[in-house]
Amino acid sequence: MASSAKRWLPLEANPDVMNQFLWGLGLPPGEAECNDIYGFDEELLEMVPKPVLAVLFLYPITPESEQERLKQDSIIKQGSYDGVYFMRQTVGNACGTIGLLHAIGNIKSEIKLVEDSFLDRFYKFTANMDPMERALYLENDREMEVAHSDAVAAGETEASDNVNDHFICFACVNGQLYELDGRKSAPVSHGPSSPSTVLQDAANAIKGIIAKNPNSVNFNAIAISKMNTTA
Repeated sequence: MASSAKRWLPLEANPDVMNQFLWGLGLPPGEAECNDIYGFDEELLEMVPKPVLAVLFLYPITPESEQERLKQDSIIKQGSYDGVYFMRQTVGNACGTIGLLHAIGNIKSEIKLVEDSFLDRFYKFTANMDPMERALYLENDREMEVAHSDAVAAGETEASDNVNDHFICFACVNGQLYELDGRKSAPVSHGPSSPSTVLQDAANAIKGIIAKNPNSVNFNAIAISKMNTTA
């Protein structure tokens, strides 16, 4: 993948930071919010506010994970993901923002964005673009770059450009659980899923990733849960 020389500071894996970020971009606070997933055992998954719409996962880039990424990229079928919103990543350290854009882009039918907000305009402008065109659009979007920078500054830890962690997103689209990773050439299907099982299905996929990286411990997962469930 062609990548640009542009690099952002990484977004913190912090639900409060992500909520303020998304709310400022046009996701109404009463629609959805990010929450920590403290573990993947049943009792810990039960603590996550439901219904869950999408899951973000942060993991360290290791030789094992890179080998797995290249292996998957060699077998991914291009264009076999109708209805999935997907974009590539060309900006360094933009994976947190791209993970959130993947999440919101694939749950738009479940939430209402503020009309003419940044997110509303972003998805309308990029609707008919291919994944690389979307990446380049984001790369040149000054408004998003500033919003990302503000969100980084709101984090609790001092931001560093020297990180080796990566965000990906899991979402259910058309009855399939998709892994959305801007460093891969296309979405990866993890099999059948449903809106009611997306948290458990994503947890199972994540456990598989963790099992392939036995020497890593720096994992983090965040759920995006729907808030206004009343009619």
